[in-house]
This record gives sequence, structure tokens and C-alpha cells, in this order.
Amino acid sequence: MVSMNRLDKAKQAQVVAALVEGNSIRATVRMTGVAKNTIAKLLIELGAKCSEYLDKHLVNLTCKRIQCDEIWAFVGAKQKNVTEKHVREIGPAGDCWTWVAIDADTKLVCSWMVGSRNWQTARDFMLDLQGRLTSRVQLTTDGLRWYLHAVQNAFQDDIDYAVLMKLYGGTVTEKAAEVRYSPAKCLGCEKKPKIGNPDPDHISTSYVERQNLTMRMSMRRFTRLTNAFSKKLESHIASLAIHYMHYNFVRIHQTLRVTPAMAAGVSNRLWSIEDLVALLG
Repeated sequence: MVSMNRLDKAKQAQVVAALVEGNSIRATVRMTGVAKNTIAKLLIELGAKCSEYLDKHLVNLTCKRIQCDEIWAFVGAKQKNVTEKHVREIGPAGDCWTWVAIDADTKLVCSWMVGSRNWQTARDFMLDLQGRLTSRVQLTTDGLRWYLHAVQNAFQDDIDYAVLMKLYGGTVTEKAAEVRYSPAKCLGCEKKPKIGNPDPDHISTSYVERQNLTMRMSMRRFTRLTNAFSKKLESHIASLAIHYMHYNFVRIHQTLRVTPAMAAGVSNRLWSIEDLVALLG
């Protein structure tokens, strides 16, 4: 196994490339020959640098249409299984929500935050999003009750905001396995303007939901119905920072044919995995 003090830039790039393509840390160990603890340390250090870079450069954004959503995961154990031992050994454990805002036009993930699914996180998330924008936008979220007050608190009346409510249903004859492994049937959508004058044609959460799929496919710890999960909150946040850095700056969007950062004018060039690793200095 290769240790951290002997890990050159090429090997670091190989490890990061494996991680951003959805491989677990154990799979990356087998693929690269790098020790598990070395990969974990690289993940934490690079994640901190990516988070710092994103926070500094995702500012003065000229977005016009924003979509927001929350994605569930857990750290250490699912909430119902968290014990005092989990908290004592790994720190924060249980349900962990990632709040995401995406620009519907450039597909740039312009803000993200990890926290609980409550009023406090909704407020902080909306304040962070508002601080990154330069002009009035149209915003669409799901029907989570915390959003309306958080949007009002952050944007006041300087926004066109709507809620998209999806109506789901099923039949009593459906088998348990079908319900567990297949998504619920969407029976329809309700568009509810809340603030300003949102354009009905652009009240949608399709792009942010598609980004959620990309996220679950690109990080093993987010894959549903498997034994993969984050063991520590620090690693969870670091993995997200690297993912969003890669998504915004490295990964060419299929329809845009450039990266979201290039489409949004945040970057004037295509980044590589080596450029990500170079953030470590």
C-alpha cells in the first residue's frame, strides 16, 4: 500500500478520479493500491480546499432561474439506530440533509449546505444563496414548509418565488418490494406562486432533481439500498465539496458541451482532475 507521504500528484489524481466516478473508498483501495487511511486523509484535505474555493468564487452570479431541493443521507447510522456510542465515537450521527440550489440555465450548483431538515438550515441556506446572486431571480422549491419563511427572510419581496407540489399515490394491491424498489407514482403537479410574479412555464424542479441523480451516482455513500454510507460527518462534507467542485468545473455537461462553471462565466477554461489536486498546493 502507498502511504500519504509517498503519494505523488499523479497517484492523487488517480484516487480522486476513482472517487468522483462513484467508487467507494474500499474499491479505490483495490483499484489504486493506496492505503484506506491515506485515501481518507486525502479526501478530507482536498474537500476542505474545494469547499474554500467554491465559497470564494461562486459569487456575483447572474442567474435568472434557480431550483432548490434537499437530499437525504445518514452518517454513522440511520436516525432510529443512533446510540450514545455512535455520538461518542464519531460525533454527529444520524439523518443528514444536503440542501442544493442549481441554476436552471447553466446547471451551475451555486449553493449547497449540509444540515438538518429544519427552519434553521433553511434560513441559513437561503441567506447563503441570496448573498451569491446579483439580481432578481425566479426560484422554485418543493412544498417543504420551511422554505416560504426562509425565502421571505432572505430575499424580502425582491424575488419571484413559486412552490411545485407533486402529488404521489399508489394502490393497496402493490407488493412491498415494488414500493421499496420503485418510485411512487406521480399523479400530477400543482404550481403555487408565493412571492412576486413567477413565470408558470418555468416553475419546475426537474433540473435539481436530475442533479440529485447525478449526485447519487457519483458518490458511493449516497447510493440507495446498499451498505454504503458516511462514517463521519467530516468525510461526508468533504466528499460533497469534491463532488460539486468536479461537477461545476471538470465535468462537461452533455447538453451544454461545456462545464457549468464555464457556462455561468465563473471559469474561462476546462479544469482537469490534476487541477483539482493542485488546490492542495
